[in-house]
Amino acid sequence: MDNIFSLHNDLKNKKYKHSNYEAFKINDPKPRDIHKASVRDRLLHHSIYRTLYPYFDKKFIYDSYSCRLGKGTHKAIYRFESFVNKVSKNNTKTCWVLKCDIRKFFANIDHEILKNILAKYIQDKDTLNLLRNIIDSFQSDTNSAYAESVSLSAIGLPLGNLTSQLLVNIYMNEFDQYVKHKLKVKYYIRYADDFVVLSEDKKYLEEILEEVANFLKENLRLKLHPNKVFSKTIFSGVDFLGWVHFPRHRVLRNATKKRMLRNLKKNSSENVKASYLGMLSHGNGFKLKNHIYAMAEI
Repeated sequence: MDNIFSLHNDLKNKKYKHSNYEAFKINDPKPRDIHKASVRDRLLHHSIYRTLYPYFDKKFIYDSYSCRLGKGTHKAIYRFESFVNKVSKNNTKTCWVLKCDIRKFFANIDHEILKNILAKYIQDKDTLNLLRNIIDSFQSDTNSAYAESVSLSAIGLPLGNLTSQLLVNIYMNEFDQYVKHKLKVKYYIRYADDFVVLSEDKKYLEEILEEVANFLKENLRLKLHPNKVFSKTIFSGVDFLGWVHFPRHRVLRNATKKRMLRNLKKNSSENVKASYLGMLSHGNGFKLKNHIYAMAEI
């Protein structure tokens, strides 16, 4: 209680200063650097998130699915399926999919650009100063490979902050609005740093790719990952959000399947198996389901 009153007084007297982070690494499945804030700071993060999320969520486009109530990966893959059916006219036409990934997304969020975006929506100076305090409490290591941005300002948001989830959606909402209202793209889905555009016309997607790459670079100081951008037909299989999608079915990505089986060998408890079976219910994994059932009765 003393700590809560201390935080309250610091905020009231405008003396709050964000603390340093505790850094550690995880494999999820690839190596990631996580920065954990103190309990005091996390308490404030939750308060800010609860207050600002309802305000900003109304401003986001419908087809932004990351870290939003009522959205998520499952909603995104079903939306993708519905778009495939519409573009392909129920599999009677060729459906092309442009799939893109932003390179080192969290590590390259530009602080000045983010703060300028927030200033467009928030007039209260105290709120803006508090958000600037949190944003500037962290920056990517400018001596590391993460320093990909050409910006002269500080870059990077910590993966461990709840506020980072909201801030990156606010940041990328600039891109979403551009794609939907300037480029007028009809079939577009974004989940964090992954996004897809669907069309009958491959040339149209090539033109869109140049437009979006330029906007990301010039307006948000972000770059597309050169090895994770492709344009292919749905008939050849499109890897999106852990599943490989085909016209009438989807299967787990090989890397996801191998990781699941590896984890089950380490821990085949009923809860773990039930969790994986729930995930498989969103796609076609008959053999995998039978394999899990065969490990023991659930």
